[in-house]
Amino acid sequence: MKHSFRTLIILLFFNSLVLNSYAQNLNKSLIELPSIIREYKEETIKTTKVKDSLSLINFNQNWDTIHFNAYTETKINFPFKISFLDSTYASPIPRKHVVTSRYGWRRGRPHRAIDIDLITGDDVYSILDGKVRYVGYHSGHGKTIVVRHYNGLETVYAHLSKYEVKVNTLVKKGQLIGKGGNTGRSRGSHLHLEVRHKGVDIHPEHVFSFKDNTKIRSKDVWVTKDWATPYYHVSTRQSYLVILDSHEKAIKYKKRKRQVYIVKSGDTLSGIAYKNRVSIRRICKTNKIRKSSTLKIGQRLIL
Repeated sequence: MKHSFRTLIILLFFNSLVLNSYAQNLNKSLIELPSIIREYKEETIKTTKVKDSLSLINFNQNWDTIHFNAYTETKINFPFKISFLDSTYASPIPRKHVVTSRYGWRRGRPHRAIDIDLITGDDVYSILDGKVRYVGYHSGHGKTIVVRHYNGLETVYAHLSKYEVKVNTLVKKGQLIGKGGNTGRSRGSHLHLEVRHKGVDIHPEHVFSFKDNTKIRSKDVWVTKDWATPYYHVSTRQSYLVILDSHEKAIKYKKRKRQVYIVKSGDTLSGIAYKNRVSIRRICKTNKIRKSSTLKIGQRLIL
């Protein structure tokens, strides 16, 4: 009986300590709450002001709701920087990303996008906040929507079956804009997603992760010509990704030494391209040879 009474006293003592600690933490949280709310409001106001400022620039310059490419007369210098206000993007489809074709050289022509598998009728969402610049049927792309974002970047959603927005509509990240389909030059239902900056198509995976997350690779992304030229990449597999988050890294990457491959007995252009994850066109263009050229043992090829 004495032991039970002592045990009860000990339990009550520890419970009082726990409750006291909880009360102290709660009081501390309540004291800090106004500060947290204030910081959140300040950050929201700051972001809104930045977006308002950016919208005056990017939603007015070269704003063309008739043509797919609004920058036909614009020349861009490499490397250039793209900055983001967010660290993540919204998935463009309501299912796991299954990439069926990547940015790169494909069947003798450039594929300037990443293809994501879907079923006709699936919802398609804007991956970032922005404004709808183009809605229409575009050659090859079929039913297409182009959204321009606050940082000047444009995303293209093609092969759609239905539009759910009109031009000049402001859209939020993750907002429904259309329905997936198989229109235009397409071999099956999928979302053809392009990433463009002032008319220049960029390797989407250089900017966004399409694996098991929806992360933007860096707050600041520098784009060199390598990441805006399809024949440097192969559409059947992922390129070796390099995050260039500063001007110094971009310049260093631009000046890097190219890998040199020495031709061995039995080598073919297709085999060399496959093993080194580069396109045949890139090898030919870099080394000024033709696809039909005969390779010689010991020949040095710049990859």
